[in-house]
Amino acid sequence: MRITIDIDEAVLAEVEKITGEKKKSPAVARIVEDYVKRAQAKAFGKSLREGEFDYPLTNEEIEGLDR
Repeated sequence: MRITIDIDEAVLAEVEKITGEKKKSPAVARIVEDYVKRAQAKAFGKSLREGEFDYPLTNEEIEGLDR
């Protein structure tokens, strides 16, 4: 999908440096994808800490599967 956005040149240069991408579009896409993944992981961690995630097996059952 194509969109038009205004990004400060210094910020965009830093994005290219961080990602190692030579072109602007792939650099921005990579940063956005990384941000979304981190936000999802953070939300998942929060739900685990708050007990919202109900896993059907006990810890002992999970460890038994590893053997």
